[in-house]
Amino acid sequence: MMKYKLRCERDHEFEGWFRSSADFDAQAESGDLECPICGSTDVHKAIMAPNVARSGGDSREARLGEVRKSIMEAAARARDYVEKHFEHVGERFPEEARKIHYGEAEPRGIYGEATGEQVKALVEEGVKIAPMPGVAPREKIAGAPKPKGKSGKKALN
Repeated sequence: MMKYKLRCERDHEFEGWFRSSADFDAQAESGDLECPICGSTDVHKAIMAPNVARSGGDSREARLGEVRKSIMEAAARARDYVEKHFEHVGERFPEEARKIHYGEAEPRGIYGEATGEQVKALVEEGVKIAPMPGVAPREKIAGAPKPKGKSGKKALN
């Protein structure tokens, strides 16, 4: 199978798969190709960069590894920001988040721990919370055991 980048007379671009170059030519000549955007049958191949493997070990897996590393670094920076600028309320997180939501406490950024059930209840009540960015809890990084009955995830409001 061959994948071509295609363009219609109105410059709409889309992709098409063909068994061979001759198969594309036959479909184009017979008017069987149609732009999915405007319906034009005046379709031709667009310029397309070839998908060539790069030398020097720059494989797909290496690129994915770099993306993962970049995401983890961004998540760690976000977590550091929350830990420096938000108030840690620990296991009181569900209670404090509700107080802020219902106007019973001063609005402020908080973070802490909550079980899955507590998180579900907060979300159902309309309390705006979010999980801490996808990095391991500090306790896990340090090798400390995860508290029993807790999700281990910190949330922020």
